[in-house]
Amino acid sequence: MPFTLESKTALVTGAGRGIGRAIAGKLAEYGASVMINDLDAGPAQETEGMVRERGGRAASLAGSVTGAEFPQQLVDATIAQFGSLDIIVNNAGYTWDNVIQKTSDEQFQAMLDIHLKAPFRILRAASTWIRETAKRETAEGVRVMRKVVNITSIAGTDGGAGQAGYSSGKAGVIGLTKTLAKEWGRYNVNVNAVGFGLIETRLTQPLTNQDAAIEMQGRKIAIGVQPKMLEWAQSVCPLGRLGTPEEAASAVLFFCSPLSDYVTAEVLICGGGLHF
Repeated sequence: MPFTLESKTALVTGAGRGIGRAIAGKLAEYGASVMINDLDAGPAQETEGMVRERGGRAASLAGSVTGAEFPQQLVDATIAQFGSLDIIVNNAGYTWDNVIQKTSDEQFQAMLDIHLKAPFRILRAASTWIRETAKRETAEGVRVMRKVVNITSIAGTDGGAGQAGYSSGKAGVIGLTKTLAKEWGRYNVNVNAVGFGLIETRLTQPLTNQDAAIEMQGRKIAIGVQPKMLEWAQSVCPLGRLGTPEEAASAVLFFCSPLSDYVTAEVLICGGGLHF
């Protein structure tokens, strides 16, 4: 093992399923304590149990990161539980797609809220502790590198038909990433983003089951991708397949590790070479 995350504490949002669960597991595998957040308590507790069964340290706090007060509660709970906050992975998200003429204000705003406003609020909530801790460490002659990884998408870098809201939110988080990298470099924080292509999760299952949906704030939102789109994506992807959650988590792990201590304000695309 070329590095360890022992003594590090990570906060991962949207970690109850899919990519988020894989990220939490990967960080714990390398020694980090992990605070697991998900909208639903059941999946969050399942991920916590998985980490603990593998010998890792974990806690969970369910709640919506789009709530005005919850991001601060989540940050405070992480520090109270583990005494530190060294890695933040803003992973929570979902898709609510439609062509622009059929996209409502509510639908567009929901995508901005989860993909852009939530990461902003979490980072703002963490800023006081991060700044004060870094100043104290610097005064003691100690440099501790901390990590922020925001999750974006090739829809944010290339645009995605039928995804005006999703693409806008994912593009916006790149601007947030680059801005925070400039603001927080003085506090020894690397701020980067990982952009995913099509990864095998429930959000990218073939859209053939009309019952495949998630419930968000009382609304039932269909999830999945048109089968023809999946076929096209695999045919033009240089690697010829969708990625796995574990492969996605490995890209995030790089930015959470000491291997990236002199890398900041960057966007790493983990998409098998696929571009929309």
